[in-house]
Amino acid sequence: MDAKSFSGNALNLSGTNLFWLLGVGLSAAALILDWTAGRFLNLGFSLTLPLLISALLTAGLGYWVVPLLQQLKTGQIIREDGPQAHLKKAGTPTMGGVFFVPVGVLVALLWSGFSPAVSASNFISVIAVAALTLAYGFIGWLDDWQILRRKSNKGISPQMKLALQVGFGGLFCLWLLIQTYFLESVEPASITTILLPLGLAIPLGLLFWPLAVFVLVAESNATNLTDGVDGLMGGLGAIAFLGFAVVVAPTSAGLAIFCACLSGSCLGFVAHNRNPARVFMGDTGSLALGGALAAVAILTNSLWSLFIIGGILIVETLSVMAQVGYYKATKGPDGIGKRLFKMAPLHHHLELSGWREIKIVGVFYVINTILVLLALMVH
Repeated sequence: MDAKSFSGNALNLSGTNLFWLLGVGLSAAALILDWTAGRFLNLGFSLTLPLLISALLTAGLGYWVVPLLQQLKTGQIIREDGPQAHLKKAGTPTMGGVFFVPVGVLVALLWSGFSPAVSASNFISVIAVAALTLAYGFIGWLDDWQILRRKSNKGISPQMKLALQVGFGGLFCLWLLIQTYFLESVEPASITTILLPLGLAIPLGLLFWPLAVFVLVAESNATNLTDGVDGLMGGLGAIAFLGFAVVVAPTSAGLAIFCACLSGSCLGFVAHNRNPARVFMGDTGSLALGGALAAVAILTNSLWSLFIIGGILIVETLSVMAQVGYYKATKGPDGIGKRLFKMAPLHHHLELSGWREIKIVGVFYVINTILVLLALMVH
């Protein structure tokens, strides 16, 4: 075996090991949480069973869908101004969100629909979050499809993407507003008051609704920006959704099951997206994940938990904003400015600073796990 082949196998083994650590860690965490909550292997309401079933279904389906995506020539178009190491990834199938997102959503709908622990009103909330998730996934699919059709890294226009995000987010908030003020199935103060640690609360009233739309748009864009390294967003999504399942379990069994299913589908996707990736989730997956996280946080008054659990997503987004702002602020007469980072988002800066993709993903997984634990402590 030559040195190049040995290096490639070692890299693959490292990606495989990281995936198994993630899978075993999440499964063990879900088991422990179910055990301590007295719902160990409860068919009606547990976190472990929905997570594992969604993971197995997604991983199994991937062995059929990934080759199909290859046959359909859905190869990723790599940015020429991105990290040069990524050019070898050109041609890897993208749009992987078309199989792992629907699996998680469908299992969540079936499980919560038949669960005696989920009330009718709670099931309606699951349907609303599922609809928002699929709607944002549709926006991502449009973007991915345009990129593939044009054979460039430019999909639908930023204005069109933003309009669709705001539009679907607005419809979701309109549904919640009707539930709150007209059908009176939700106490207005419980939705429009932002709960903080130490018993603090900020009543926003009508200002809550534009904030909710902003959170939906911002979170979906943040997950989109973070999806740039093999196994990164898939793994972060698996960790974040399990964390959110624990946060919302005491008040919303249906949404906890939904989060556990999305955590499992993300894990199953990483089985194919681990380094070196056989498929990318594309905007189809990343926009859907961000929309789902934000929708659950809005419905359960868990925006503070979203802020903590999504800490890495926020840092990734801020790194892009800081890069653009600094470049514009330092632009000279020649029209060229200075760069704050070697490349944004932050994971690209770390790549160009000599970090291997495996190291970036592993470190981000650990940080996200710590953030989830912190969120559970202050919730």
